Amino acid sequence: MKVNRYDGVSEAVGEEPRRLTRDQLFTIVATASINFSSMICFSILGPFFPSEAEKKGASNTIVGLIFGCFALFNFLTSLILGNYLSQIGAKFIFVAGMFVSGCVTILFGMLDKVPSGPMFIGFCFLVRAMDAIGFAAAITASFSILAKAFPTNIATVLGSLEIFTGLGLVLGPPLGGFLYQSFGYEVPFITLGCIVLALVPVNICILPKYDSSPRKESFWKLILLPKVLILCLSIFSLSACLGFLDPTMSLFILKKFKLPAGYVGLVFLGLALSYSLSSPLLGLVSDKLPYIRKWLLISGDLMTAVCFFMLGPAPVLHIESQLWMFVLVLVLIGFSLGMSAMPLFPEILQCAYENGFEEGLSLLGLVSGLFNAMWSLGAFVGPVLGGFLNEELGFEWAAAIQGGWPLLSGLATGIFYIIEAIRKSSSSSLQNAPDFDNEERTRLMGNET
Repeated sequence: MKVNRYDGVSEAVGEEPRRLTRDQLFTIVATASINFSSMICFSILGPFFPSEAEKKGASNTIVGLIFGCFALFNFLTSLILGNYLSQIGAKFIFVAGMFVSGCVTILFGMLDKVPSGPMFIGFCFLVRAMDAIGFAAAITASFSILAKAFPTNIATVLGSLEIFTGLGLVLGPPLGGFLYQSFGYEVPFITLGCIVLALVPVNICILPKYDSSPRKESFWKLILLPKVLILCLSIFSLSACLGFLDPTMSLFILKKFKLPAGYVGLVFLGLALSYSLSSPLLGLVSDKLPYIRKWLLISGDLMTAVCFFMLGPAPVLHIESQLWMFVLVLVLIGFSLGMSAMPLFPEILQCAYENGFEEGLSLLGLVSGLFNAMWSLGAFVGPVLGGFLNEELGFEWAAAIQGGWPLLSGLATGIFYIIEAIRKSSSSSLQNAPDFDNEERTRLMGNET
């Protein structure tokens, strides 16, 4: 009996065993390593790089563009690799991406030797673009490998692995701030880059190689499905909100609350801890109770919108910003992001299967490439728009405006699911009508005889 892979409940025959196989265990270890290492390398920039870049002659808008450059090249790489992942090989892409990311992280630590002004800014863009290519390659491959290894409970596994994503986000800012204050600009990047490179041979040895068949499905056929378009808007909006915080939040904390760089990293813990701790539970709920995924998506988006309106808070509220309130809102943002993010990947896969896409690594490559591409697009728009708005209007108004993205996606998702429910109800009524007519006709013919 064939299992409906994304109905959240496995049938008796074909149910995935409770004990992890050796390949599944090694897959989890490998993907956990890239989740942790990539996030810690990404998040160490937050506490000190914006102020360091300002010293080198970069404005808030330029800093936002530097952060956005990473996301733009991540977007392009994810689109390309999502289409050709099965031909190149998921394991090769995973390992090669991790190697590139480790090397480029070390190079980023050398940028303080570059002269201030256009040359420094240019090298920042170049190195961030290279880092994005490596990061996108490893993450896109890891998503498809996980979905191949855990076909019936991908949301649970992704949610559990978000612990390591959150751990990287948690440790990155305080560790980066501490190393920067203690040893200078170079040490944080060189240390973490060497750790990433040390993990490369480990993953070459332990990561299983999954067979794949030639790709038969079209990327554009997938992305043009109405439901997938709505889900892509949710991915984009969540990523844009997170990306907005990268170039703006540390500067706001430094100026508003007068905290040193080392303590700025601790403020980031509010968001990262709540996200990493809530994601496993939300992923499990998404797998076990698939019918509430839509409610998680809608409520998570709307809650995120409200939280960003309160993050400053918006000047129209006439509320004075307090450090404890700022941290509390970050905690709520982390939880609301988890509510929206966990159901997205299985919802896209379910939609693909419902529209005739064939199971296999090729489809998983398409979906993971699409997911990471939309996330990267939001991570490009968020810092660029956020840096501009922060410079022109201040952090309070910039955060409130940024909350418009999840508000829009939450309303669009709610409207779509209402229309979908009405259509299904109408279709069900039309299917039952002929059966009733046939029964009535048979009864009348029996009376005539």
